[in-house]
Amino acid sequence: MRKPKEIKNDIIAHLANVVDPELGIDIVNLGLVYGIDLDEDGICLVNMTLTTPACPLTGMLIDRITKELKQVNEVKNVDVEFVWYPVWTPSKMTIEAKKALGIKDNSMEQINKLRDHVK
Repeated sequence: MRKPKEIKNDIIAHLANVVDPELGIDIVNLGLVYGIDLDEDGICLVNMTLTTPACPLTGMLIDRITKELKQVNEVKNVDVEFVWYPVWTPSKMTIEAKKALGIKDNSMEQINKLRDHVK
């Protein structure tokens, strides 16, 4: 039997395979995943947000997340819940995601350019 930390790391690794189709970066490095909970029945709840509340790709993202997480042995079912607080901002991205999008530092000018791109 695996330890909870091992399972959570496996879940995060699988979530990192889910790429935001508009930005071409995975949802983990974009900072869209806010929480993960796996109960004793194998139901995995993913609390996440999107770069914009009007994103038309929620169904596709749910399908991809479900497909990825069902590869984790301990996950029997997946529930994705979209939350809007805290509001996503480019500051939630990892350094790797910022580099991939050409953001060299956290200057407000570069962050505002990205913010304009994802509206």
